[in-house]
Amino acid sequence: MAGRRIDKPSRQPLYTASRHIATEIARAVRLRSGPLISHPVKFLCAHRRRRLAIQMKVRILYHDHCFDGAASAAFFSRFYTDKFDAGAELVYTGMAHKPDQLFDDSLFDGDENAIVDFKYSNSPKVTWWFDHHQSAFLTPADAEDYQRHKGTKRFYFDPDCRACTLFISRVAREVYSYEAADLSDLVHWAEIIDGALYASAEEAVAMRAPAMKLTLVIEASKGSAIVQQIIRMMQRQSLASIMETPAIQDEFRPLYERHLKSIDVIRRMSECKDGVIFFDVADLDMEGYNKFIPYSLFPQATYTVSVSLASFRTKISVGSNPWCEEPPKHNLATICERYGGGGHPRVGAISFGRDQVEEARRVAREVVAELRG
Repeated sequence: MAGRRIDKPSRQPLYTASRHIATEIARAVRLRSGPLISHPVKFLCAHRRRRLAIQMKVRILYHDHCFDGAASAAFFSRFYTDKFDAGAELVYTGMAHKPDQLFDDSLFDGDENAIVDFKYSNSPKVTWWFDHHQSAFLTPADAEDYQRHKGTKRFYFDPDCRACTLFISRVAREVYSYEAADLSDLVHWAEIIDGALYASAEEAVAMRAPAMKLTLVIEASKGSAIVQQIIRMMQRQSLASIMETPAIQDEFRPLYERHLKSIDVIRRMSECKDGVIFFDVADLDMEGYNKFIPYSLFPQATYTVSVSLASFRTKISVGSNPWCEEPPKHNLATICERYGGGGHPRVGAISFGRDQVEEARRVAREVVAELRG
């Protein structure tokens, strides 16, 4: 019986690998001074171990399921790697507002620990902090801690800035002489989206621009994996190219269909009275709905109050109509703070446990009564 032919392996892969090893040894040698190397491969292995051992780990905590939160994490990542350490390992943790909002010290496991677009932590492990929410401090002690350390640490706070991404880009430019011209569109859309600077409620609901479609994916997707994938892409890619990615398209299509259905649900469940829209969708799958839908349905309204259920909390959302003729008279962050929530003067939220739906409904009715009074 004829034997099976065995092809001789090509020499090319071995040659290519040897060439890469030689190149890396040569690069390592240029960084080294001292006697001649007697064992090049052992030297290379040791060099690689040393290089890995000193790689900086940067933990970035960001406001999860929020376009400005994701954009803030992306801009900070680009700023840090361009300005301080191109070889740093960047790892992300999405943060959500919860009724028992405390920072577990184990969250801060990096050589550098940054918080962007989220509340202040007084942990000594935090090395960077950027936020623009009126309700940035959980306690008066946190506010005092910030005042003590803002001159000696890289802590930055501006509650008057519309978007945290815009704020980070401004600090990077004015304090660190850093600009990323190719991220100007990211900064621009973060301000529009977080500042609700759309031309109309209809434009905000239609979501024709890539940034607005991406907002739906960020806000309504389950878990943090897809958001963190987007954060990494935002650092170098345009928003349009990110939306064209097959994985993002696959995530977007069912969410957009759900978005269209949610318009009818909110129309059916809403009560608009004395300038305040109220609806309760805690019994429905409505997590991450578009917050401008109520104003497209009831343009005469000034405020919206809603109750919804997420995977980890019951949420009261309180918002104001960016297109109403008269500016709102109530500071919504201040109202929400009374119940353990917070936000901005024109938009806020209050969080409860998943088993506290009835308590959330009671508080929502109080907020509605105050806004209608």
